[in-house]
Order: sequence, then C-alpha cells, then structure tokens
Amino acid sequence: MSRKLLVSGILALVAIAAGCIMRRTPAAALAPYPRQELIAEIKGFQKTLGFEEDGNFQSYSEKQRALYRCYYTGKLDLPESYGQLQLKEGSAAGCSLDEEKYDVFFYEMEAEASGDAPVTEALAEAPLERLLVVVPHEDFHNQKETERAAPEIAEAASTLIGFLAAGEFAKGKYGAASDTFERLDREPRLFLEKARIVNAYFGRVSGVYSAFRAKQISRAKALERKAELFSELERECAAIAPDPASFNPCPGAGNNAGLAFERTYARYYPMLYELAASRARNVEATDVGATDVGETDAGMTNAGAAVAVLKRLLATRPQSELDLRRAMGELSEEAHLRRSAP
Repeated sequence: MSRKLLVSGILALVAIAAGCIMRRTPAAALAPYPRQELIAEIKGFQKTLGFEEDGNFQSYSEKQRALYRCYYTGKLDLPESYGQLQLKEGSAAGCSLDEEKYDVFFYEMEAEASGDAPVTEALAEAPLERLLVVVPHEDFHNQKETERAAPEIAEAASTLIGFLAAGEFAKGKYGAASDTFERLDREPRLFLEKARIVNAYFGRVSGVYSAFRAKQISRAKALERKAELFSELERECAAIAPDPASFNPCPGAGNNAGLAFERTYARYYPMLYELAASRARNVEATDVGATDVGETDAGMTNAGAAVAVLKRLLATRPQSELDLRRAMGELSEEAHLRRSAP
C-alpha cells in the first residue's frame, strides 16, 4: 500500500471513530435520576449562604445503593469519637463481625464528604427532609475552614449548618406555612436535646468503664450497669418530641459503638448551637451576633449568618474545647469593641 493510501485510510478511520464517539455521546450522558433538579437547587441556594462550590453530588452512582460501614469496639471500651472506633467495610447484608466479642454499629450512609461524592440511590430516595439536610451537611464539610477543624468540631458545625440551610431553603421553596419548613425549623432544637442526652450518657458509661479499669467493680457488674444505662438512654432519647424529621432521636446502635459514633456529632453541638443558632439567628442579642463578626449584612438570611459565624470560628482551626472557647471569646471581645467604638 502506498504512503498516500495509508494516510488516507488512517484519516478515514479517525473520522469514522470520531463520528461514532459523537453519536454515542447522548446515550452515554448521565441519565436523569430522582430529585436531580432539587439537589441542583439546593446546591445553588448554598452559594447564596456563603458556601464555596465543591464537586459533591454532581453525578449519580448506579454501582452501589449506599456506603456500608461497620464500626466496632470492645464490650467495655468507649472511644471519644468515630475516629477512634475500629472500621470495616460492610455490605447490604450487614457486618461480618462477632457481636459476642464486639459492640457493632452497622451504618448505611447515603453520602460522605469526599469532595466528589455522588448521589447514591439511598440519598435520592431518602425522605425529603433528610435529603435537604444531608446535602448542605456534607458540602459544609468540604469548606476549607471546616476541613481544618477536629472531626468532632467539624461534625457539630456541619450538623447545625445542615439543619439551618435546609430550613431556609424549605421556607423559600415551600413556604413558611408548609409542613416541610415547620419540621425542619425545629430540627436544630430537637438535635440539641439529643446531643445533651448523648453527652450525659457518654459521661455515665465512661464512668462505669473507668471504675472497672480501676478494679473498683467487677466485669460482670460493669456489664450489668452498662445494660441499665443503655436502656435508660433509649427511653430518654425516644421521648424526644415531636419526632425529628431528618435524624434518628436515638443512637443507631444501643452499645458502645453507637454511642461513640453519636458522641462525635453531639460533643460540641450545644456550644455551636449557642453561638450560631441562638446568637446568629438573633434569638438572643448577646455578645456575638450575626452582624457583630463583620461577615454579614442586614439582608443575609439566618442560615447565611450562621455560615459566616461558623466559618469565622472554624478558620482558627480549633482542635479542642479550649480552642473553641478561646475563639468564641475573641469573637465576643471583637464584637464588644466594635459596639463600643465611637
């Protein structure tokens, strides 16, 4: 074959291939999935609150319904957070762990804050209120300020912002008189009740295990007291009323793994609720208000004010309660000086 014919043949093949690719593109494009437009609306709304754009929820996953995680720990071990729990991948069938040996929490996750998290089937099919909360919760995790904070602080902040952003979005989309808005508007307070219960029982259960390690009580007595405390915990959290719309009132497992997991979200939530929910929402005009930190204006929504306040706080890279209190004190002092200035 001559060089000229060879080149012509190659060019023809390239042209055919290109044509095939062009014809296949529409078929290969992402097929519509449930609530695709709604998720796009939520993400657009988040930008008006001060969220930086990320790559979460830009695609749909058909490979896996959800993310299956198996968190576990010892029968008399209570870690401070999920970061200290042992972790094993699970499946839709559950966890292949010996529950006689370990306390196990099987968690079916709709999403995680990877920065490019897809929309899973579980998220797309979740109750409306749950969907509206999960998207801003995960996206707030991927804000640069949140990523620098300790996991327990980041989870508390993302949990609160998820509730506030979802409520503001629902108010605008469905109306202030809608059931959706009314249910979401009370979620921050209901989770505060849960957080206080979780934190209280975390301390009580930890105390039992400390007594066991100090040989003040026997293993049998420790296990007996553990069972009593988890029964009490279940009764108290189940009594939270009205029923939360976007989260479970009780830990996902009534054991050490479930409690340690919930502690991650609950530990600092009351502090951040006081700062961002009460003060930034102008429920209580105290030291740090939405306009006090110089990040907001009178036209900003309540959720936007909370985003600004928490971003400012998290920018200090807090890793402990001491860090948080110091940063909150600095914000309060700055607010006081601003109000006192002539």
